[in-house]
Amino acid sequence: MPRRKSKRMRTHGGSIYQLKVTLKDSKPPIWRRFLVREDTDLSCLHEILQDVMGWTGSHLYEFEVGGTLYTDLEDYDDYSIAPTMEAQSVTLRKLGLREGDKFRYVYDFGDYWVHDVVVEDVVPEQEGQSFPVCLKGRRACPPEDCGGIFGYFDLLTVINDPDHEDHVEMIEWLGDEFDPDAFDVEETNALLRSK
Repeated sequence: MPRRKSKRMRTHGGSIYQLKVTLKDSKPPIWRRFLVREDTDLSCLHEILQDVMGWTGSHLYEFEVGGTLYTDLEDYDDYSIAPTMEAQSVTLRKLGLREGDKFRYVYDFGDYWVHDVVVEDVVPEQEGQSFPVCLKGRRACPPEDCGGIFGYFDLLTVINDPDHEDHVEMIEWLGDEFDPDAFDVEETNALLRSK
């Protein structure tokens, strides 16, 4: 599924949200801390989360905020139960999120990557700042289509055991460059700036 390019607001003034996203059940935790404007809608936040986490945008997604589900409804044609709200229709400001609030982001309904998102802070925007921006993070994003978090744990076991019968096949599938401990904040911010 091609990624949509939504407009990332560039106006000044208003509030900035500091968010921390953590991939649920990841041990040790896979997480990112980043800043976005209050006028960021949830469709745009999805794209930002894809970039900061390292996903490819190939699958459906949804947010659950205060018991309400949000997504790009046009992508739900084949589903009998659609989320109740269009993701582009609501911004962080409209949701009334405050420091300490939490919500859920799910990516890929097959592998079912669940992310916990926490509002760590809400501060006034300072002139001259550029958003979105990633501040920090830990560990690499799992490869797409590896079977969810528990499939990822199995994959790590296989690639860390040269004697495992599937070791060579998994290394070939991943490529020699995959490092589960790697995260590059500068590379992530270059990706965010390129949109």
